[in-house]
Amino acid sequence: MQQVHHVVICEGCDAVYQKAVLGRGQVARCPRCGTELERYTGRAQQRILPMVLAGLLMFAVANLFPIVAISLGGQYSEVTLAGAVQALSQEGMAEVALLVLATTLLFPLMQLLILLYLLVPLPRQRRPLGFAWLVRILQSLLPWGMVEVFLLGVLVAIIKLTSSAEVIIGPALGAFVALTVLLTVILSFQPRNFWHMAFAESTE
Repeated sequence: MQQVHHVVICEGCDAVYQKAVLGRGQVARCPRCGTELERYTGRAQQRILPMVLAGLLMFAVANLFPIVAISLGGQYSEVTLAGAVQALSQEGMAEVALLVLATTLLFPLMQLLILLYLLVPLPRQRRPLGFAWLVRILQSLLPWGMVEVFLLGVLVAIIKLTSSAEVIIGPALGAFVALTVLLTVILSFQPRNFWHMAFAESTE
């Protein structure tokens, strides 16, 4: 099977078009159905890779340090993400605990690690082993990372607790805020652009 690098297929209607040379800020759309075909990425891997590394650092801080500490009636307790998942499981809510574990820990970590694995070899004109499979996994994981939903729940809980207990903000909360912002920016880069980047590198 011969690979054709100079055409692009519309994901909406399967129409085939000649690839256009795009400038900064330009987006190519299908004239038939309006689906985005591709957009100018520039040196996207050089911009995203540092953010992925920063995201992994924030992820480590968010999971290793307490989110909040609560002092009530002389008793002091620290809350971490792992502790919250364990508490949910012990309260008989194993399904909810598994959902929290997957959407706030496993899936975001998988996204960041896959991005790191894909981005590092591209400047050296190499596509890593399992490239196509990992890009598809990354695409399928996009709807399942819900760090921002967890962060919103934590903020609501903190506001409610402040009226009855002393709440001390832990370093993990700031890390969660930074991680949410970083993931929003990083995941705005569509996984399909990896194909354009990879083939552009291989044909230069």
